[in-house]
Amino acid sequence: MTSLLSKYSSVCYALMRIVVGFLFLWHGCQKLFGFPAGMPAGVPPFITYVAGPIELVGGILIMIGLFTHWAAFICSGQMACAYWIGHGTKALLPLQNNGELAALYCFVFLFIAAQGGGIWSVDSLMESGRGRAPQC
Repeated sequence: MTSLLSKYSSVCYALMRIVVGFLFLWHGCQKLFGFPAGMPAGVPPFITYVAGPIELVGGILIMIGLFTHWAAFICSGQMACAYWIGHGTKALLPLQNNGELAALYCFVFLFIAAQGGGIWSVDSLMESGRGRAPQC
């Protein structure tokens, strides 16, 4: 039995990749530029200067689907570190330690890393361009 939306799975995946990348890049903007809202006082500099660029650049790369496997893999690892450094030491469950977003991003990025860019991505455009004969 096929699902109601199974024929749209590639479109749904592309939309998820684009939206997740878009949402993630704003975390980097917040850390690096204080926009749209500044970081709380007392945030360690490595959060700003290591996590910020990964979130900004990784979010953009995932959103446009460029180097998607690697960008998503790195972002997944960063979110795993963020969870265990910032949340996992406070309580066991994400509901208790406010780490739900980090855990969710971690596993969504892991899924994207396994799947790649899919349709509507620069990766797919580059892949389809390799199979073409040169135009005269």
